[in-house]
Amino acid sequence: MKLATKILIALVAGAIVGIVLNVTVPNFFAQADQYFFTPLGTIFLNLIKMLIVPLVFFSIVVGVANIGDPKALGRMGAKAMIFFLATTAIAITIGIILAVTFQPGNKGDFDVDAASYEATEAPPVSDTLLGIIPANPIDAMATGSMLQIIFFAVFVGLGISFLGAKVDIFKRFMEQGNELMMFLVTLVMKFAPYGTFALIASAVGKQGWDALQAMFWYMIVVLLALLVHFVIVYGSALKVLAKRNPIDVFKAYIPALTVAFSTSSSSATLPVSMEVAQKKLGVPKGISSFVQPLGATINMDGTAIMQGVATIFIAQVYAVDLTVSQMLIVILTAVLASIGTAAVPGAGMIMLAMVLEAVGLPVEGIALIIGIDRLLDMTRTMVNCFGDLTCALYVAESEKDKIKNDAPVADA
Repeated sequence: MKLATKILIALVAGAIVGIVLNVTVPNFFAQADQYFFTPLGTIFLNLIKMLIVPLVFFSIVVGVANIGDPKALGRMGAKAMIFFLATTAIAITIGIILAVTFQPGNKGDFDVDAASYEATEAPPVSDTLLGIIPANPIDAMATGSMLQIIFFAVFVGLGISFLGAKVDIFKRFMEQGNELMMFLVTLVMKFAPYGTFALIASAVGKQGWDALQAMFWYMIVVLLALLVHFVIVYGSALKVLAKRNPIDVFKAYIPALTVAFSTSSSSATLPVSMEVAQKKLGVPKGISSFVQPLGATINMDGTAIMQGVATIFIAQVYAVDLTVSQMLIVILTAVLASIGTAAVPGAGMIMLAMVLEAVGLPVEGIALIIGIDRLLDMTRTMVNCFGDLTCALYVAESEKDKIKNDAPVADA
């Protein structure tokens, strides 16, 4: 049985076990979650997180050293940023249109008086941009500051490229480090079905049936918007820009999608995502190792969809009619916020608070949706990661005649 099939079976089994135990024996579920599901899921998450920083660093250094041309890096970076910002704007527009059409906030009774949420202030965009350059690269690695790690790795890679034969031994060390990390990713993925089962059982079981029923329509609209963006926007981009068959790409990427769903973390999915892109889809290491970590940090299409749906949902619950100009402000604010909150944990809710404040809606309304956000976060992480891959494939296609393709041939 293929690994992807095992993971999918574990995912379905975990969801069933979690909801059944919660409904039938909630006390037993609480004990099982505390002593089995959560520890097992944490072990799996930590195994993946353990590899993120060294994998990203080695991979980017090797990729940039092989590309060697600063103009090529600048060109790829510009293409990636335009792609990410454009798809983010499209994503939130889709969310708003579907939320206005289905009106999930008018389909239930919500206790707005009990809603309470403390908004976290996001740093200005200027601070995020200035913070890209690490004062201490070792500290950046220790704290997992991905943008700073990417910058330092690009810097080292360029240095290797310029020095050439003088640093052949160091370059070989970086290449061997990269190979080692890829091997360890393959090793950790053997544990993925068990970790996925535990994470899904815990996440689904904690929500409870009542919470799912109350927020049914909100969930449906978010999931529908994610599906539309995934199939139509990314499918079109793969077909038109990347010259790839979307179905073939989706099949190859299933292992990474299941990890994204179970972990709710683009960064945690990165080791698996990059391995699939490079080994199964033939994306050059230099492009994969540059575009995908960048996307994992700043690409928030799935989160943008949540922004759009949640904003309209909260406006409907509080009986506030948003004008067309206010909806345009929502789109613009969310796109800009996706840059400004790139390196902040829990960026989704910070972005939503900023969007709500921009159009005068009560931030307390976030309390209405935060209870089921964990489940929806799992699905939008899948969309975010697939967007990172789509961008990498697009950049690879557009750069194929300009740079050396050092990736393995894609698997049949």
